[in-house]
Amino acid sequence: MDIRFDGKCAIVTGAASGIGLAIARQLAASGARVVLADLDSSKTEAAAQDIGHGARAFVVDVTKADQVAALVAFAQAECGALHLMVNNAGIGGPIAPLGAYDIADWLKVIDVNLNGVFYGMRYAIPAIKAAGGGTIVNIASILGQVGFAGAAAYTATKHAIVGLTKAAALDHATDGIRINAVAPGFIHTPMVDQGLDAAAQAGIAAKHALARMGEPAEVAALVCFLLSERASFMTGSCHLVDGGYCAQ
Repeated sequence: MDIRFDGKCAIVTGAASGIGLAIARQLAASGARVVLADLDSSKTEAAAQDIGHGARAFVVDVTKADQVAALVAFAQAECGALHLMVNNAGIGGPIAPLGAYDIADWLKVIDVNLNGVFYGMRYAIPAIKAAGGGTIVNIASILGQVGFAGAAAYTATKHAIVGLTKAAALDHATDGIRINAVAPGFIHTPMVDQGLDAAAQAGIAAKHALARMGEPAEVAALVCFLLSERASFMTGSCHLVDGGYCAQ
């Protein structure tokens, strides 16, 4: 099944590595003009150059509403219009029981993972509407479906993203904008691979029915499908790509 995005402009946040980079790469290879947005200027520029196909880099802190607004304006100026938005930027946060969770850590996770997605949609939606419609995908998690001990902040934000996606989809269906969420299982990204030793990764892999962790490209394939017209009757829903984690 050949999915093309010729003539489309896309923003992907958290695009310098991991899932975001894989999404940006697949979009660009399928014809989209992609703006890669991330905090690290050198990594983001290098990723855009490596992808090619007219990809552009933009440095953004998704917790700052004015910076997200500037990101959307940049995409419009570069491409003439914005059609696709992927709100992928996120952090894991410390692992601690809720009764001892540091307040500053809680607020940081909420700010990046939830407020960042809200700002992304808040500023992308008017731009996409002005372009005649388009699609948004928000990256949630299996922890938007189930709990995980020690990860109260992360789990709360990912559950919230699923609800936010549903509400936004209902608000803007008549504007020609479809909005869905994707819920990955544990994926081999720098955040996971650098944060967990081999034994921990093996234990987590065993929790998936397929007995392995996923790859960023496997998540990107689902995201690109949802962004495409192949998914034209899909909005307001959350889709697992989790190797059977939530089926057990």
